[in-house]
Amino acid sequence: MSILVNEGLWLLDNNIDPYVGGAFRHSPLLLSLFSTIVPPLPIIWALSDAVGAWALLRIWRARQGLSSLKGTGSDVENLIVSVYVPSAYFEYAPNAPHSYLLNPYLLLPSLALSTSTFENTLTLLALMFASEGKVSPALLAIAFAVHLTPSSILLLLPILMVLLSSPVSHLASPRPFHGNLKRIPFLFGEFTLYWLVLVGAACIIAGGSWNWVRASWGASLMLPDLTPNPGLWWYFFTEMFDHFRPFFLMVFSVHLVIYILPICIKFQHDPLYAAFLLVGVLGTFKAYLTLADPGLFLSMISLFPEVHGYLRHPIITTLLHLHAALLLPLQHVLWVSEGRGNANFYYAASLVMGMAGGAGLVDACWAGMRIAVGDAKVGAEEKVEGKGKVMWEVVQQ
Repeated sequence: MSILVNEGLWLLDNNIDPYVGGAFRHSPLLLSLFSTIVPPLPIIWALSDAVGAWALLRIWRARQGLSSLKGTGSDVENLIVSVYVPSAYFEYAPNAPHSYLLNPYLLLPSLALSTSTFENTLTLLALMFASEGKVSPALLAIAFAVHLTPSSILLLLPILMVLLSSPVSHLASPRPFHGNLKRIPFLFGEFTLYWLVLVGAACIIAGGSWNWVRASWGASLMLPDLTPNPGLWWYFFTEMFDHFRPFFLMVFSVHLVIYILPICIKFQHDPLYAAFLLVGVLGTFKAYLTLADPGLFLSMISLFPEVHGYLRHPIITTLLHLHAALLLPLQHVLWVSEGRGNANFYYAASLVMGMAGGAGLVDACWAGMRIAVGDAKVGAEEKVEGKGKVMWEVVQQ
């Protein structure tokens, strides 16, 4: 288990408030879960990954208009087969769950027993339930995700849009949003109710204290811990003068929020794709970024095989991720273990990771819009005043 969670459990066992001093920054629900109900065993993380892969498979089936009862076998059978059988021989291969189970960005945090594994699983469960039209489970899952990491609130609007419309792909045929917008206040109210219940439960577990709010949720806004991570925030605020810190904290936080409406409006015809892009935003600009955040974005690209042919620079994006994956541990060893470098070494690797996330996000946005144009094919020549004129025909795949 992560060092912070272990420290929180030790403080709790010794009757010390884990939220005093900034040693523990997770929700009291997680603290209570691992201290009373579920033992902190590695099998819990393995099961969480399995549930996430299963949810990814169910999302793909819903997007393809397939019933969960269709197919040659059960979900568990298809999940197992998809991991070992090449995609060319498997019916549901275009987004087989091995893109999740064998993703190094997701496998390594799971081996490290990072709580980001649970956050990704809750996100996928929320999208799965929304894709299947299950309102209450979807809202409860996203409420849990927002409770654990407030930045997941970015996904609330596209999840509501999926519930009101359909997860089926309409990228090639854009159209205005056709859901019943009058239901949004009721859905948002139900989400708020679930979220308030979780907040109340957390307060009861914390003994009526509200210290956990500042220590847990406040960390995403105030950035009190500048421990190096793969994200872009830590180094910037390490070098920041205290006088300017509040302003730039506001700028960085608002920067995340401004993507919600433009993406949801532009891709209102395909809200599941909008949710995918917002996952990419979180995987690039999140305050306390972990490898699991860009890993979820990379795994979810398998849900949208129709856009793969319209990606402009997938090889460059892949090489950037490979470069970052090699640089991050190397520069960390040089800086922390060997003492032969400084913070700039590790931040250079973080910048490469940011470039990789940004390149993938921009490419996915382009592909999602480009597919609506179709393929341009050269038609027959037309003679105009004795000269050949090339005719172009746009066809949809």
